[in-house]
This record gives sequence, structure tokens and C-alpha cells, in this order.
Amino acid sequence: MAAWQGVFPAVTTKMKQNGSIDLPATQASIDRLIKGGVSGVIVLPMLGENASLSPAEKESVIRAGKEAVGGRVPMLSGLAEITSESATAAAKNFQRFGAEGLMVFPSIGYKSDPRETADWYRRIAMASDLPIMIYNNPIAYGVDVTPPILQELADLPTIVAVKEETGDVRRVTDMYIALGERYRIFCGVDDQIVESTSLGAIGWVSGMTNAWPEICVRLFRQCAEGNFAAARELYRIMTPAFHLDTHVKLVQYIKFAEHMVYGAPEWTRAPRLPLVGEERARVTEIIRQTMHQLEARGLRNA
Repeated sequence: MAAWQGVFPAVTTKMKQNGSIDLPATQASIDRLIKGGVSGVIVLPMLGENASLSPAEKESVIRAGKEAVGGRVPMLSGLAEITSESATAAAKNFQRFGAEGLMVFPSIGYKSDPRETADWYRRIAMASDLPIMIYNNPIAYGVDVTPPILQELADLPTIVAVKEETGDVRRVTDMYIALGERYRIFCGVDDQIVESTSLGAIGWVSGMTNAWPEICVRLFRQCAEGNFAAARELYRIMTPAFHLDTHVKLVQYIKFAEHMVYGAPEWTRAPRLPLVGEERARVTEIIRQTMHQLEARGLRNA
């Protein structure tokens, strides 16, 4: 079983203003994340605009990510496809391109029922020997990989972890009751990390870690060490920014946070457009206040 734990940022795919991929900026951000103390990285997540990229572009991102990581931490790739045929082919290809694990979405073109969902993950798990993290986000994709489905998949050794993103923190306990420690449970939303770790989650697939790697790693370690008094204080500073991770525009919001914190490009690929007007002002104020509060406590904006 892959011993994944700790903070695994869902890495944003950096773009130029014309919508083309900026591989050097993407590699620089990965290097910054690893130097900030993360335990792994995930390229091509939803936050990485996976569904907007061509197969050739996905290959380029995985290969560039592998080069930037340089073996320092595990590198997973998101896998978001429509058909089982394309998904199993992608699993094999991504392994060949250098991915060391997969974070697998449900079919992004169809809301599968429980039997179909189990079959989807079983086929992908059998397509390669890469370890798999199930991406469970029923809010966005309408498919819930419930404890009974996870029980049905428990015989597959390559399925090792679950990114839990139902929005209901009670699911963490429900999974432990039903499955013990069969799967490594990762919190999948930034604004439930303290709650999730207190219930036993051992990892965090995080969005805002892209902007503040050292701060988010610090928060996770406080939780992992049981220092919840310190964690709550830092969490209350970060939560307004963390709430941006659960919005439909999380890609724009998190890229804009990166832009404000360390100058990364904010650009996204259409149909996502840059923030403007009142919305841009509102997000700017949230990020600015977070930066100010961190600085006031002597914490690095990195």
C-alpha cells in the first residue's frame, strides 16, 4: 500500500494570458511547493484545469511535473475521463509519462449509479499497477463513492486512498466504522481540515497550499501532532481564504491568490475568465486580510 500522508497540493496548471500552458511557471510552482514542505503533489487535478487540456497537453504537464519533482516527493496525476475505455488508456499512458499514482475522478460525462461507479473504478484499477486515490466529490460531479461502494472495491490492492469531499465531515467517521483503516483518508476541502484530522484523516489534498505552502504544512502538522489549540488559531486566520476553495470559481480564486502572494500568473483557460469588478475586489480583500494577519503574527507568506 502506498504510504501517502500529509499535504498533497492539487497543483494549478499555469497559463499564459493567451491560454497556452506555461510549463516553466508550473515547474517553478511545484519546486516552491516541495521546498515549502509538502509531502506530495498532484498535477492535473480539477484545479489544474484537467478537463480543458488536450491529451498532448496532459502528457506535457505530467512529464514537466516529473522533471520538477525530481524524486523528492510522490507525484500523482489527476485522471478525468468520460468513458471507461479512455480512462483505462489514460491510466496506462500516465504511468508511462511518469506519474507515480492516480487521483481518479468518476466519469465526468455521466452520473453513474453505485454498480456503474464500482465498475468504473475496478476497470481503472486493473489497467495499471499505479496506486489510486479515489476522488469523491459528489457536490461537483453528482457521484458519491459511499462506504458500501468502497467495501465492494476493497479487494483491489491498487486502490489505496480516498479524497473525501462530500462536504459532510461525518463521512470520515462513517468510513472508519465501515472499513477500518483499509483506505488512507485525505481531507479534500480546505475549510474542513481541522475537523477531518481530528476524526482521523491522515492527509490533505489542498487548494490554497498553492499560495501558502509553508503555512498550510504548519497547520497540518499542528493537527497531526494533536496541537489543536494552535491549529484553531491559525485555521481562523486562514478560513476566509479556505472558503474560496469550495466555490465554483476556485480555479480563478486560487490562481489569483498565488498571483497576489508570490506573483504567479493568474490566467486561466476560457471559458474561465479573469476576475473583474466587485468580485475581484472582494477576493482581493480576503487575500489581503489573510496576508496581513499572517504577517502580524510573524508567519511567512509562503
